[in-house]
Amino acid sequence: MTQKSWHLDRRSFLKGVGVTLTLPYLEAMATSAPASSASDTPKRMCFMYFPNGCGIPNKDKYVEENKLYSWFPLQAGRDYQFTNTLKVLEPHRDDMSILGGLSHPKSRQVLGHIAGDSWLTGGDVSGSNYRNSISIDQVAAQQFGKKTRYSSLVASVDGGVGYQSRVSTLSFDDHGKPIPAEHRHREIFERYFAPSGGDITEKRRAEIKRGKRIVDLVLEDSKRLGRQLGKNDKAKLDEYLESLSSVERQIQRNEEWLDTPMKPFTADHIEFEVDATKNPEAYIRSMIDIMVLGFQTDITRVMTYMMAREDGIGFGDRFPKLACDINIGHHGMSHSTKWKEWSVYDNWLASNFGYMLDRLKNVSDEHGPLLDNTMLLFGSACSTTHNARNYPLIVAGGKNMGLKHGSYQVFDDSVPLSNLYVSMLNTVGVQTDRFADSTGSLKSDVFSS
Repeated sequence: MTQKSWHLDRRSFLKGVGVTLTLPYLEAMATSAPASSASDTPKRMCFMYFPNGCGIPNKDKYVEENKLYSWFPLQAGRDYQFTNTLKVLEPHRDDMSILGGLSHPKSRQVLGHIAGDSWLTGGDVSGSNYRNSISIDQVAAQQFGKKTRYSSLVASVDGGVGYQSRVSTLSFDDHGKPIPAEHRHREIFERYFAPSGGDITEKRRAEIKRGKRIVDLVLEDSKRLGRQLGKNDKAKLDEYLESLSSVERQIQRNEEWLDTPMKPFTADHIEFEVDATKNPEAYIRSMIDIMVLGFQTDITRVMTYMMAREDGIGFGDRFPKLACDINIGHHGMSHSTKWKEWSVYDNWLASNFGYMLDRLKNVSDEHGPLLDNTMLLFGSACSTTHNARNYPLIVAGGKNMGLKHGSYQVFDDSVPLSNLYVSMLNTVGVQTDRFADSTGSLKSDVFSS
């Protein structure tokens, strides 16, 4: 590529009152320098979790109709057929693989809700022996964090750490201690663009109170830059700013919901006083938009998102009613045989994962669509009715890392879930032959060379 008469540094910004806006990759950032090697291409990891398992009707009691309500397809291989539950992911078939039968051996005898603590760790969380360990995302973050502003983003619907056996975070440090999850969209969003990468400045707080969005504050600087950009870059900058503005508008709509007070609750149930007209789908998807924005601007390369808490605790237990007009909480549903209702809700959860895949597929950096250099895991830590075996799992993305998708593969209990994590770490360049209780890498076509 020939040297341009005018070009931008890859780490260019737009500045306004109390904000520094990281720019996405633009053609004007290219120079006559040699193209970046594969080792320079960012490799990203994202983990998205849903609680309480999924609907899998007992095969011994199947009526024909119930087969359509199973989370898993009805046959393995590349010719598998989606049931009603995951049909929403059909457009992403070539970008994802379904894995069945995997679980953590140390969690197989515990109540499924407790197993959620160990989904990304493989630690021993049983009873008085509770000894958790580092989560896979934090292993990757220790290496990737040297190259980005933040080593990782740890997010959840409820935020914080919860408590032992009912955590509200997926991530654990190298001492097995839970890392507090973030859930206030505004704070995450604003910190992305704080000049120092730290807390929101007082100047910016004042502008928020006046209703000023990020794009308002960098308007003059963006106009200045726009006059120097070519047609393609100008269009990309406009698209980026509009996407940014859309995310912030949704954050503003969400903030009223987040501040709604909760009634007293026990460990088994929570009443959340929220207007039924509020939209949990928009709430979840605005967080997804923030996550994609973080990947797009290379602020971080490792993310976890807990879409709700186990055991009916927190916002998520109301999601079936609010999102699908189902008059039973998610936890109550997991104790029932209401297979159709469960399938509808599982489908809704999967649709949000599908939204994540869509966004990553349609947003690009200099290396192409973000999805091609991002490996995602979507799933839960139990199957039906608290059984901590046969975790529902989908691996997606990572085409440029060699992942080969399009199949449904079933494993037996001799294969620990941690084998998958060994393969995932090796795929993103974190070389290891062991994670937790692994016995090697996962023997799967997904990761074959």
